[in-house]
Amino acid sequence: MKLFLKLLFGFIFVFMVAATVHASMQSGLAAAWPSYAANPWAMATLYDAYAGFITFFVWVAYKESAWWKRIGWLILILGLGNIAMSAYVLIQLFRLKPDEPASRILYR
Repeated sequence: MKLFLKLLFGFIFVFMVAATVHASMQSGLAAAWPSYAANPWAMATLYDAYAGFITFFVWVAYKESAWWKRIGWLILILGLGNIAMSAYVLIQLFRLKPDEPASRILYR
């Protein structure tokens, strides 16, 4: 299970970095924003994504005891979205001892 999760979140990380770089090379965020903001489905998708980011951050805040780590991860999650989220999960997975199950990452 740990190997599967590492591969899954590694793929998400690489895919999202590649998609972000590709989109950035096509158009800057500031230039794309007016047409994006005019589309109600695009805005609904953005709201949905940020609701998911906040939901994920609640778990991060539970896991991290230091306030500065919580703030750092909040900024990363809100700024980088799934890139930061997949990186966080990968860090948690690679910190596991060989005998610990993947489910251990859910707890402090």
